[in-house]
Amino acid sequence: MAPPQLSPPIHTISNVRLHNLDPNSTPTTHDLTISHHHQTLQSITPHSPSPSPSTTRTTTPSSPRPPGKEKEPPLTLPTLTHPHIHLDKAYIHNSPNNTHLHPETGTFHEALTLTTTAKKAFTTPDLHARGSQLLAESLSAGVTALRAFAEVDHTVAHTTLTTAITLKQAWADTLQIQLVAFAQDPLFSTEHGTVNRELLDSALEIYPEIDVIGSTPYVEADIESAKRNIDWAIARALDLDKHVDFHLDYNLDPGAEPLIWYVLRALREQGWNGRAKGGKRVMVGHCTRLTLFGDGEWERLGREIGSGGERLPVSFVGLPSSDLYMACPPPGGSSSLAGEGGDRVRGTLRVPELIRKYGLDVVMGVNNVGNAFTPWGSADPLTLACLGVGVYQAGTRGDAELLYECVSTRARAAIGLGGGEGLRVKEGERADLLLFFDVDESGCGISMPRRSVAEVVWDPPGRISRAVVVGGRLKRGRWDPWGDSVFGFA
Repeated sequence: MAPPQLSPPIHTISNVRLHNLDPNSTPTTHDLTISHHHQTLQSITPHSPSPSPSTTRTTTPSSPRPPGKEKEPPLTLPTLTHPHIHLDKAYIHNSPNNTHLHPETGTFHEALTLTTTAKKAFTTPDLHARGSQLLAESLSAGVTALRAFAEVDHTVAHTTLTTAITLKQAWADTLQIQLVAFAQDPLFSTEHGTVNRELLDSALEIYPEIDVIGSTPYVEADIESAKRNIDWAIARALDLDKHVDFHLDYNLDPGAEPLIWYVLRALREQGWNGRAKGGKRVMVGHCTRLTLFGDGEWERLGREIGSGGERLPVSFVGLPSSDLYMACPPPGGSSSLAGEGGDRVRGTLRVPELIRKYGLDVVMGVNNVGNAFTPWGSADPLTLACLGVGVYQAGTRGDAELLYECVSTRARAAIGLGGGEGLRVKEGERADLLLFFDVDESGCGISMPRRSVAEVVWDPPGRISRAVVVGGRLKRGRWDPWGDSVFGFA
């Protein structure tokens, strides 16, 4: 599967809505000019109703409108980001040959076992096909940057990693892929720990395409091995100038020691702030154990991360579609997580609250698609933001805007690729844009335009309504229902 075709460089994008900080103000539209040499937004000006014919090619809209009903101008927002997604394990369930790998109990142990079985049958063509499918689904949703995990261990050696590198190179024009060499299996315990560590070490020496060192301390056989795992990953990241990313504290056991405290201590002791170069960052994912924290522990966490120039560059990524499915015992299970009367605790980081109340840097990620860890959901981050409205009881317009940031600009910043807070596109920024068009998705001659971020998050439009601009070039599809009416090509 080849990457999608891109248009010639775009010179202008005409008559678009931008995110409006004041929903009660009079709606206005703007014209965007793109510097195709720098792939950045050169200017943003109030819409001129008469664009220059020398730079604009207009086509007839693909579907007629009823008399007197004009199409709404498209809403233009920053593109989406996957801060945490597993490239090699995507869509395992989609193969008719893998029905024996479907979950039966839904436990974490079962998911590990089924995934290990699946990994034994991985081939390069299979990995390439499923990885390409994930990238295509992501790009069509509006994702232009992602942190992608590829496992390295005694089962797959470097096979998944080398395929991921091939995909990273093939899709470089359309996606910024930040590649994680990831240890899902133990590094300091069990009979395979040493060989797993040696394989990961050799991969880090051989492949400069690796951007991030990832590990899973909680799969180690004991707490001391988990701490050795953390120390090793931080030390190697500092030595090799990489980001570090931990799957951490994936439990809801109040008796389990939260390893986040050890991570923060190890970062201080190894001098991360003074030694890490080029804005290298630390990400911790899942962290469901932290949902049992009270105010005092959250406040302590904020203090230990620090503030100002002493602040550690630590971000948290909540993975609600996986966490809500996996971070609880199955029915009939014997676990300390099971409540009385058959009730079972579930947990995922309360993203909006942690940002607003405690000042933490928290984003949201899809994590897995189509495997035993997450057999439900899609690769579209907007569906995750929509889920967050219900999970976090976050129903205001401001909540919706924050949730969009957490799968867009904030997520991009958390993985060290720029970005930050806010949803209004700015001059000088890279021209990665997601346009939401007024399209009849129903086929009944009725459309439902999204005029605000809240409307996009509350009821995400289908991919057919989305146009993705990557570095100032439009992703082409087999059928673009909006035509080229707003795009002027150089």
